[in-house]
Amino acid sequence: MIERLSTLLQRVLPDPLAVAFVLTLVVFGAAMVRGDVGAGALVDAWVGGKGLWGLLSFSMQMCLILVTGYVLAATGPVRAALEWVSRQPQTGRQGVVVVSVGAMVLALANWGLGLVGGALLAREVDRGLRQRGAASDPGLLGAAGFCGMVVWHGGLSGSAPLKVTTIEDLTQILGPELAARVGPLPLHATVLSARNLLITAALLVVIPAVLAAMHPTGAPAPAPAPAQAQPEAAPTPSASGLAGILEGTPLLSSLIAALILVGVARWALDGGWRTLGPDMVNTIFFGLGLAFAGSPRRYMELATEGARSVAGILVQLPFYAGVMGLLAVSGLGVELASTLPGAGEGLPLATLLSAGFVNLFIPSGGAQWSVQGPIVIRAAVDAGVDPARVVMALAYGDEWTNLLQPFWALPLLGITGARAADVFGYTMVLAVVVGVVFAVGVSVG
Repeated sequence: MIERLSTLLQRVLPDPLAVAFVLTLVVFGAAMVRGDVGAGALVDAWVGGKGLWGLLSFSMQMCLILVTGYVLAATGPVRAALEWVSRQPQTGRQGVVVVSVGAMVLALANWGLGLVGGALLAREVDRGLRQRGAASDPGLLGAAGFCGMVVWHGGLSGSAPLKVTTIEDLTQILGPELAARVGPLPLHATVLSARNLLITAALLVVIPAVLAAMHPTGAPAPAPAPAQAQPEAAPTPSASGLAGILEGTPLLSSLIAALILVGVARWALDGGWRTLGPDMVNTIFFGLGLAFAGSPRRYMELATEGARSVAGILVQLPFYAGVMGLLAVSGLGVELASTLPGAGEGLPLATLLSAGFVNLFIPSGGAQWSVQGPIVIRAAVDAGVDPARVVMALAYGDEWTNLLQPFWALPLLGITGARAADVFGYTMVLAVVVGVVFAVGVSVG
């Protein structure tokens, strides 16, 4: 039953790029019907500097968050640590607890790290359990390894929380007028707020418990785990002479990493951590990745492999930026904000539910913030609701229905070899429980 529902879900959810095209045409058509702006002006807004190409820096930030996290997860020291952790579970239930907690903790540091690290943990735990003759369910372990995508917005790489800490970032998404009304929202108002810390702590307890309860009592007899491709690029040929020395020496990477991390330490000691944004997150992970990779050549091998996962961001975000341009110039954004259901204290819950629905069709936290952020923030300002609370409600909705959206699971499926139907059969059940936690969390207080 669960597998049939999961397969049906995959069939009815279109490719995200097709959704971006349909959304563009729908918004363009709605703006034409509204009639305040002519077709030529709409086309100009769509292709202009604040249209298709209005989020170029944001797109680069999101791509680097994934790539730098991927590289760090695949470096020798981090993989050795993950493999040590994977040897600790002695039963299948212990395995899903270790994998889910590990994936979520990693994702709170960096969502790319959590996605790749969770997949590696799931694969290695499955392999270790089978070698010890213990029952193992690869689909359930895959679901556990994907759970980092349910908490990442509450950590240090969440798209919306990191893009509201400075007036420059706010202006990029909200425009100057609305950004000035909101003002910067520091981390202690979003990811370090008591509400977010309690919600995240609840998920760290509830998710492993639910996964453990779903572990089959009569799992099939252990069998050798299928061979899986390593999440690494093939070594590139070494250059000769001085070029080969520079490419292969750990000294060069270590010196650059030291410069980066010293700069990060000075920034943190000066209080910069209060306004942590995507640029500094990427700087930190650049430094750590270079320190652990061992050489410039090795870092590029890993980065090349990680870059294969960013095509969706690179291609889709320009079209969502174009949608933003259409919403702004046509006045539809303001109109949608005024009709958003749930006034006053009901707005965070309405934002959560609408964001969860939108995420099924816009499976990128960055793209969703760019399109839906101006609408819900304007609604919050007009209703007198704390904008930081609505930012986090939007973030929770985005990550909640990741449990139903196969888009970001592709790297995990490739690493673990699990079938999408097997993984999403479990995550569909998990989505119900997680939805309750989020709904209560954004509504209470």
